[in-house]
Amino acid sequence: MASSLQCVDCAQQYPIQRVIYSCEACGGLLDVRHDFGDPSIAISPSLFDERLGTFAAPYNSGVWRFKELVYPGVDDSAIVTRMEGNTNLYELPRVASYAGVDSLFLKHEGENPTGSFKDRGMTTGVTQARILGMERVACASTGNTSASMASYAARADMQGIIFLQNQQIALGKLAQGIAFGATCLEINADFDRNMELVRQVSEKLGIYLLNSINPFRLEGQKSIMFEALQQLRWHVPDWIVVPGGNLGNSSAFGKGLLEMIQVGLIDRLPRLAIIQAEGANPLYRHFRDGFRQYEPVNADTIATAIKIGNPVNLQKAIRALEWTSGVVEQVSDQQIMDAKAIIDGVGIGCEPASACSVAGAKKLAERGIIKRGDTVLGILTGHVLKDPEATIGYHADQLPGLSPQHQNVMLQVEDDFDAIVRVLGKRAP
Repeated sequence: MASSLQCVDCAQQYPIQRVIYSCEACGGLLDVRHDFGDPSIAISPSLFDERLGTFAAPYNSGVWRFKELVYPGVDDSAIVTRMEGNTNLYELPRVASYAGVDSLFLKHEGENPTGSFKDRGMTTGVTQARILGMERVACASTGNTSASMASYAARADMQGIIFLQNQQIALGKLAQGIAFGATCLEINADFDRNMELVRQVSEKLGIYLLNSINPFRLEGQKSIMFEALQQLRWHVPDWIVVPGGNLGNSSAFGKGLLEMIQVGLIDRLPRLAIIQAEGANPLYRHFRDGFRQYEPVNADTIATAIKIGNPVNLQKAIRALEWTSGVVEQVSDQQIMDAKAIIDGVGIGCEPASACSVAGAKKLAERGIIKRGDTVLGILTGHVLKDPEATIGYHADQLPGLSPQHQNVMLQVEDDFDAIVRVLGKRAP
């Protein structure tokens, strides 16, 4: 299959061997485009189902199992993988009841090797860096991207370089970047400014940029949809609900779903709901304004993974909304943390940003947009240990401006057998 880069605005094409992130003609974002018309490759559910459970690389990866849809022309020896993907899909009646729907599935991307969905995009991004002969890769990050990039760069024997803001970085994420040997630059700037800086520095020094403006990142992330639909036995849900920060996932989902229609894996598109935090909601505001006038915001939310005020994938996300008759909703930090407590309480857990999926589904159900009988697929983007400070702060009632509605209070007990028995007796179910 032939692949190329194509501008989403003017359709100008470029070879995939170029180091390029935006269109030279109009400045638009780029897509990786594949020719799925090759008669020698029969793309079908059975092709991907036959690879389930294999130990053979690269198909033991939940990304590269779908190689024909992700990067069909790549040589297996060039692939940089940690057997990412293969994350579980949970059907959770208690969480569904909380959200106000009968059928809710949660796809837990926190079960990836470094604890977030970013590993799916990083396997394709770092693979492309290797193909291009790059020795250094870089990203600006609120935490998850840096953890993933550092890991995959180390696996590929490349230098990883991370631009971090100097506040509100969850230690579970920062620790990974340091542990995996990346060069970490703590800069007195927010994510959006660091994004500008890393693009400028990467161009000047010939470093390969691995933020989600890189179209190869999104090729890996769209495999979340491929795998989720495979787990649903190729039955399409009514809704896909996903947190929205830099809008890479929502952009990738739209592209992946359309490609599944194109090759005949599914026969209809689900509706996409992108959920933003109230304190980081530029897409929501733009959506409410009918996409007339866009304005960035100064982001501020406890959900640090989506604390982004000027998302680079805005136009691709709008395109995904148009394709799927999608909607955008916002949720407060209170709603995020309460939903997180519900998800954590059924034993799977997630980082704060992930809980936007359930908080958003609940809000949309209350508004009557999602119907009780609809089938909802929500995406959990990160592991519960990514931000332990937020979890402890919620249950200890130490988060400013928040009042925990589903609190699990830590009990203080003396070193006394009878006292412990009394306390546990009072706590018996």
